[in-house]
Amino acid sequence: MITAELIKSRYFGEDEKFYTLQNLIDYHNIKMVNKLHKDTMRHYKTSQGYLSLFLEKELKVSDIYLKDLNYAFVMDFENFLISYRPIDHHRKIGNNTTMKHIQRLRKMINMACLMEWIEKDPFVKFKPTFDKRESDFLSQTELQSIEDYTTDIDRLNLVKDLFIFSCYTGIAYVDVMQLTKDNILMGIDGNQWIITKRQKINTPVKVPILDKAQLLIDKYKNNIRAEVSGTLFPTLSNQKLNSYLKEIADVCGIKKNLTFHMARHTFATTITLTNGVPIETVSKLLGHNKIATTQIYAKVIERKVSDDMNALKLILNKNKEENDLKNSESVG
Repeated sequence: MITAELIKSRYFGEDEKFYTLQNLIDYHNIKMVNKLHKDTMRHYKTSQGYLSLFLEKELKVSDIYLKDLNYAFVMDFENFLISYRPIDHHRKIGNNTTMKHIQRLRKMINMACLMEWIEKDPFVKFKPTFDKRESDFLSQTELQSIEDYTTDIDRLNLVKDLFIFSCYTGIAYVDVMQLTKDNILMGIDGNQWIITKRQKINTPVKVPILDKAQLLIDKYKNNIRAEVSGTLFPTLSNQKLNSYLKEIADVCGIKKNLTFHMARHTFATTITLTNGVPIETVSKLLGHNKIATTQIYAKVIERKVSDDMNALKLILNKNKEENDLKNSESVG
């Protein structure tokens, strides 16, 4: 309804409300706190902290209007992150971590665009650039060396068992630690399955239990520590787990940087794809939303095939040279 007051406000520009970046951050955190996992929210707050630091150190302001955000702002924020050295870190922020911080800003800006808090998206021309990294995994020989590893130290035995369990189920650390007897259910084939959800993205995971995984479940069935926590296995922090894995790697002669997450990669490559399990099935077992996420493991397998074939070429060439030499000597 048009009124004299409305006309006056429009004339003086008093009817327009301009939202700031802090308004957007506050709104995002209130609306998403019950939708996003607490760990994801923690990552957002870390990114938001860097945004505040960027405004303070580079722009000398405490806040900025969304209407003033542009491509230059995004590029300057990227440069700030790459060159900034956090007080509690020994190293600068890496490229991929920088891209993650910018992605979170982009998602908040997308929210602002949908709510019409901002007219022009400053990310229109921005393209994130991630450094490609191949996921490391254990070969069958390396995995066998860990399975054969024996010790009288209880903590190392537990770490070994948890790692092997993940190698034969593909279940990530955080989800292994939360498994209970209620997650062991009868599957569609009448056999025992692990049915749970990936905490990271809240997607269902249904994994038929292989024999080696079942042996470990049975081993800890009456474990006192597991009974106290109500979990399938005794719980252990990820930090300690990875630290103890380094000890096991040293004894087993494994030169790779052994981490618990490598067990998941090993399941995807050495246990499943290498043995002919279709990539669509592997994607389901890992709880991936997109098959493209799983295809990175297929590329790793292709690289392994390439390396093996190149090694074979060298052997064949060497054999040929030796045969040629023998033939030439016999003729002489």
